[in-house]
Amino acid sequence: MQRTLLQVLDVRMIAGVFFRTAIKSLRPIVKSTSLLTVLYNARSNVRTAVSGGVLSVFADLACMYKLLKRVDGGLEAMSQCVSSYLREQGKALVTESEDVDTKNPINYVQNLLDLKDRFDHFLHESFGDDMKFKQVISSDFEYFLNLNLKSPEYLSLFIDDKLKKGVKGLTEQEVELVLDKTMVLFRFLQEKDVFERYYKQHLAKRLLLNKSVSDDSEKNMISKLKTECGCQFTSKLEGMFKDMTVSNTTMEEFKNHIQAMGSNLSGVDLYVRVLTTGFWPTQASSPKCTIPTTPRQAFEIFKRFYLAKHSGRQLTLQPQLGSADLNATFFGSKKEDGATSTLNKTSSGPRKHIIQVSTYQMCILMLFNQRDKLSYEEIQTETDIGEKDLIRMLQSLALGKLTQRILVKEPKCKEIEPTHIFSVNDQFTSKLHRVKIQAVVAKGESDPERKETRCKVDEDRKHEIEAAIVRIMKARKRMQHNVLVTEVTQQLKSRFLPSPVIIKKRIEGLIEREYLARTPEDRKVYTYVA
Repeated sequence: MQRTLLQVLDVRMIAGVFFRTAIKSLRPIVKSTSLLTVLYNARSNVRTAVSGGVLSVFADLACMYKLLKRVDGGLEAMSQCVSSYLREQGKALVTESEDVDTKNPINYVQNLLDLKDRFDHFLHESFGDDMKFKQVISSDFEYFLNLNLKSPEYLSLFIDDKLKKGVKGLTEQEVELVLDKTMVLFRFLQEKDVFERYYKQHLAKRLLLNKSVSDDSEKNMISKLKTECGCQFTSKLEGMFKDMTVSNTTMEEFKNHIQAMGSNLSGVDLYVRVLTTGFWPTQASSPKCTIPTTPRQAFEIFKRFYLAKHSGRQLTLQPQLGSADLNATFFGSKKEDGATSTLNKTSSGPRKHIIQVSTYQMCILMLFNQRDKLSYEEIQTETDIGEKDLIRMLQSLALGKLTQRILVKEPKCKEIEPTHIFSVNDQFTSKLHRVKIQAVVAKGESDPERKETRCKVDEDRKHEIEAAIVRIMKARKRMQHNVLVTEVTQQLKSRFLPSPVIIKKRIEGLIEREYLARTPEDRKVYTYVA
């Protein structure tokens, strides 16, 4: 019996030595092509099921993981190989190219979400939720997501697309699931302050143009951001919702005031939203725009009412954020030079529609109540709208969809020149009584706009860095330069990663303004000046 037991132990020891030797020989294979082959096959076969409901590629990776787990350094080699493959795939998705998916914000983010889903499946099904692999995947996503400076803007545009009215094929639960996934990508962003600026712009448009799918969805998204970054990050976003609620109350009071006066505002149904400066992406100086007499007089009545209740405040019109509903009547084609009309007016009669337009478009269209034809130069002089905005508005009115062309342009070409003539399209027809004119809006900012946004972000960062420096120095009183830089970076990394060079410049600025001072014995040590 004893001899049999010794034989069994001897066989097991020999088998153990053989097994360890065999496993060690696998390490060079991992460093070569075997694992990469499995991963590349996974890209095309990840949805291919085999008998038993288990994906073959997951099973292959799981076997490799279990084998290499028994070898010193085996999982390290495997994780490096996975990391190399993931970075290659990620860089291909975010690198600027002529590929449509790279320039389309929705496809750009969706491709990244699909990649994250695929590697989450690997992590759970093949790697047993191993913490090392989880950290590698997170680190790699953070690396390549921040290679493209447009990532914060594109992520905000993706969320904007999901929170807008009219998104077909998605239930509220599905939208919620997608938003949860986008929050994973949001965590990888280093420039969260850039995302905040874009998100504020997109949220403002959804709220002011009544495009939000629901207030609950909007508030849920803000709640997610608040949980991730704290109340300071979302305080302005929450302030925007508060302004909307207060504006509703103010307008109820204004309507009661108008009824008491016995006025009808010359037929204008006015609705004003009072926006707090600082919460909204408004401009400090109001953009130039000559508002037509009737709506301007209606606004002046509201202005007097509001300022009588809130003394010391100022109201500045922001025409780029407004909208209007116009009652329009189209009479059919007109006779010109004795030619017979192509449309029988007696049989068709005038056609009435409600035209939903922006404030800028309203200013343009109301000019045609006095004139039949206007040149581009005349429209610009009369409305005082900036060239870039005016061209966009005229393109949407005269060159948009056939069912939305309220104006006719001569000559008929896509370009708009100062001498081009515009007139009302009296042959305009639509099956809809209420016609919404879609403004020409680019997906994402143009390069000059993006550069301007970057300048504003950099300016905001200067103030945030200085505030962090003062807070730290006020608490510590005396600090060495490198320690102060480390503390400031640690405090601000949840919003952005400040450069040590920029921090040094802000320290110099505070010294010049006598918030800080250098010590006489060591110029790299600062003291707080109370």
